[in-house]
Amino acid sequence: MNFGENPVMGDRFGKTGFRILAYISITLAAAGVVLPLLPTTPFVLLAAFFASKGSPAFAQWLEDHPRFGPAIDQWRTRRAVPARAKVLACSMMALSWGMLFALGASGMVLGISGVFLCGTACYLVTRPSY
Repeated sequence: MNFGENPVMGDRFGKTGFRILAYISITLAAAGVVLPLLPTTPFVLLAAFFASKGSPAFAQWLEDHPRFGPAIDQWRTRRAVPARAKVLACSMMALSWGMLFALGASGMVLGISGVFLCGTACYLVTRPSY
């Protein structure tokens, strides 16, 4: 039987998958609150996205949360990222690239990763701050 033939069955499995991804994302975000190298904001935004697809109640809880709610609202309304998150993300990307360099990664790895990290940093820096 094809999942496309039974929309209720496919929909149920899809919602469960999104719900699981939402819970994983919020767990990583919560860990990022206490672990200095793990970012919080991207995982909160991912959790909000996945929860909106799989668990409306969890999505509402996230939006009403005093710590996570403002970041979700700012991203949805203005595509804004906290200034602290920008600084931390760019610093970690630079540190990661520096570690690749110090550990003797090949020129191709340095070049490709450098292009992607610079592109990500440029995108991040050009978003509004709050």
